[in-house]
Amino acid sequence: MARETSAPGRKGRRAAAPPAPPAADALAAGVRAGDTLSVARAISLVEDRSPRGAALLADLAPSTGRAHRVGVTGPPGAGKSTLVNGLAREMLAAGGSVGILAVDPTSPFTGGALLGDRVRMQGAAGDPRVFIRSMASRGDLGGLAAAAQDAGDVLDAAGKDWVVMETVGVGQAEVEVAGAADTVLVLLHPESGDGVQAMKAGLMEVADVFVVNKADREGADRLVQDVLDMMELRRPGEDGWRPPVLSTVASSGKGVPEVMAAVLAHREHARASGSFERRRRDRARARIRGLVEEALRERVVRAGADVLDGLVEGVVSGRETPQGAALELLRRMTTGEA
Repeated sequence: MARETSAPGRKGRRAAAPPAPPAADALAAGVRAGDTLSVARAISLVEDRSPRGAALLADLAPSTGRAHRVGVTGPPGAGKSTLVNGLAREMLAAGGSVGILAVDPTSPFTGGALLGDRVRMQGAAGDPRVFIRSMASRGDLGGLAAAAQDAGDVLDAAGKDWVVMETVGVGQAEVEVAGAADTVLVLLHPESGDGVQAMKAGLMEVADVFVVNKADREGADRLVQDVLDMMELRRPGEDGWRPPVLSTVASSGKGVPEVMAAVLAHREHARASGSFERRRRDRARARIRGLVEEALRERVVRAGADVLDGLVEGVVSGRETPQGAALELLRRMTTGEA
């Protein structure tokens, strides 16, 4: 039994020392074995963007690439979490295992996730084949937490057949999900207002499947027609896929099997047409660029205040342009002077 310790000057029961974190190779082995605790610990590491997390991802990389990633996005109140719960049940019924990443709004008080999605996914959460993780958006306007794709890699390496990523639902910045998923579902609902205006928010271009949820409410049929009309203006994709427009009442399960069938149809079409591999290459390219940009931002933050302030003064005084100052800062960072 581990020796217990207590704080100086306090009497009473001593608190047990926290267990040491598992070694990186043991943690990776636990993830590959599908151990729930190992998966949770691994996602925490990659979410913190720690060097240990990066090393873990490198260890897990050969075990990734099998899971199909489904992005679920749309305006607030569309019923994304309820639909994800229903889709998870369909995936389980087909014999698959599911990992769900629910990107919640960041709490303004704690900086953590509000965890509302877990409350709405109690049905799926009760199955041992389902792993649900709420992640704080941390102000990321794209709707996906910056580490969500890395967390998806962990779930992929853990043997999940499906990785479902539900975005925070912040509006037109939701298009980031298109770069993170193999199949993108865009949810709309009658209360979202003018359907045509909703399409102008950028969601039209990223959808592989449209879902009009709460189809039992007034205005649902009109919204479906609005989407179909807008589809006539959309250029066909390179792979020839035409996004279907489906109606659901996710709270009762009505229409959810049809949505699952559309996801399966898109997966098969994408693999047959070659767009599946193209999308994954595009995703890898975007992730590399994003990590480089993030590293550069961190270098700028770490740059000495005198270096940055000196460049700022040059711009303010007119001796230098912002473009020139930026190039000079980049030069100094690449040569180690900043």
